[in-house]
Amino acid sequence: MANWNKKYFVTEPKQNIVEAPWNPVFSDKEGTRLMALDSEVLKGAFYMELAWFWPGKWPETKSEEGTVKPHSHEWDEAIAFVGTNPENPYDLGGEVELWVNGEQNILDRSFVAFIPAGTVHCPLRIRKVNRPIFHFTAGVGKKYF
Repeated sequence: MANWNKKYFVTEPKQNIVEAPWNPVFSDKEGTRLMALDSEVLKGAFYMELAWFWPGKWPETKSEEGTVKPHSHEWDEAIAFVGTNPENPYDLGGEVELWVNGEQNILDRSFVAFIPAGTVHCPLRIRKVNRPIFHFTAGVGKKYF
């Protein structure tokens, strides 16, 4: 039987999430917020969030509604999208557009981006999802915004 100390492990979604003003909203058919960690979930913890994005036509029809708006943080951030092709884990199985310092980047490979504190990043658009994509972000801030 599984047993763990809830002081150290998070196994459920964060409750009462307050969205940052730059975040879009996705339906359960488009993506699933798996878990989030911050100082509200576990005292003293840094920010981290995990999510899945599911295949479908939604990225093509979402337009600006599905776009993370440009912003910056007072802390470093890592943003990652990871493909789920067991034959080629570097194949993203889709396409993600992420702007950093006004430069457009379009990726179709699994990636992690390092965003230094104060760097304007986004828009971020998920352009295609052909197979599930795992996503996480993490930063040394105690809360996302």
